[in-house]
Amino acid sequence: MGPAGRGRDSADRHPRPPAPRLAWPGRSPHPGAPFDQEEPLSDLDAFIAGLPKAELHVHHVGSASPRIVSELAARHPDSAVPTDLEALADYFTFRDFAHFIEVYLSVVDLIRDAEDVRLLTYEVARDMARQQIRYAELTLTPFSSTRRGIPDAAFVEAIEDARKAAESELGVVLRWCFDIPGEAGLEAAEETARIACGLQPEGLVSFGLGGPEIGVPRPQFKPYFDRARAVGLHSVPHAGETTGPGTIWDALNELGAERIGHGTSATQDPRLLAHLAEHRIPLEVCPTSNIATRAVRTLEEHPLKEMVGAGVLVTINSDDPPMFGTDLNTEYAVAARLLGLDPTGLAALAKNAVEASFMDAPAKARLSAEIDAYTTS
Repeated sequence: MGPAGRGRDSADRHPRPPAPRLAWPGRSPHPGAPFDQEEPLSDLDAFIAGLPKAELHVHHVGSASPRIVSELAARHPDSAVPTDLEALADYFTFRDFAHFIEVYLSVVDLIRDAEDVRLLTYEVARDMARQQIRYAELTLTPFSSTRRGIPDAAFVEAIEDARKAAESELGVVLRWCFDIPGEAGLEAAEETARIACGLQPEGLVSFGLGGPEIGVPRPQFKPYFDRARAVGLHSVPHAGETTGPGTIWDALNELGAERIGHGTSATQDPRLLAHLAEHRIPLEVCPTSNIATRAVRTLEEHPLKEMVGAGVLVTINSDDPPMFGTDLNTEYAVAARLLGLDPTGLAALAKNAVEASFMDAPAKARLSAEIDAYTTS
């Protein structure tokens, strides 16, 4: 999600508050996080740590770890953001909603030029490599950079340079989703569509919509999704996290959604669940994020088990991991607890993400075979 209801990399969003005192990784997790990151790994956690994975719902600025933020802050000493990791741990302990917004936007303000974009992107890939993430579709919001004066061509060049380096040096394949920050309106939609359709960077595979859902109806964005789909981009809007199933139907019927970001309210509509299952339309589920943003009250009430029981293809994702004191490995551990999974079940969950991804068939076959080999070794 990012601080705002999911379109996260926009600086002008109006996010809902996370759970009180969201903690920065390296300290204790926020109250919604089920696992203490400082405890020794269990056998299941160790299996998850080595499991080859793909991630389909994770945001660019929202993935800036303390290490990355420290490096960016060092590049811009006029910023109030500390460079010391211990000081950062305190800086990123949020007092309340207003403080969360203030801190998040201070990080966004560290992304001032193309080199900052390149650094952030490459270092996010480095953190992914440590989690055995082989492939990720990273959601970027170009509008938040271009409106700050970074030329669109320079933005694209920076992310593409980072993408190529991440693949050759880290073994992480990155692909892009260009995301409309819905709260910024049709101006942002036009800018995002112009960049996506005009520049068409090699790594771009999809077109998304984030930001608050309430008061931001999905149908108004249909012309922009039509343009993106016409040039071969996949449709992956956020829908049904903070609103009801009607928003998901709008995403499907008006925006041609091929995957749904979050979709937590889908379980309120049996007909919708059946439609998603029948047409194999995946849901990008982010459990800890849903708790932190209070889209779902508690992990015990999370609809993940009901989604799986209805036959819906679900993938597990981290959304804005450092912001919510989590990472993809932790989210797999959450899913294991909610669904009662053993290593074989976790491997099947990892293969869901491969199936739901926009990798080509040979790449899907290779990663699926790697997951199988790891599981049986």
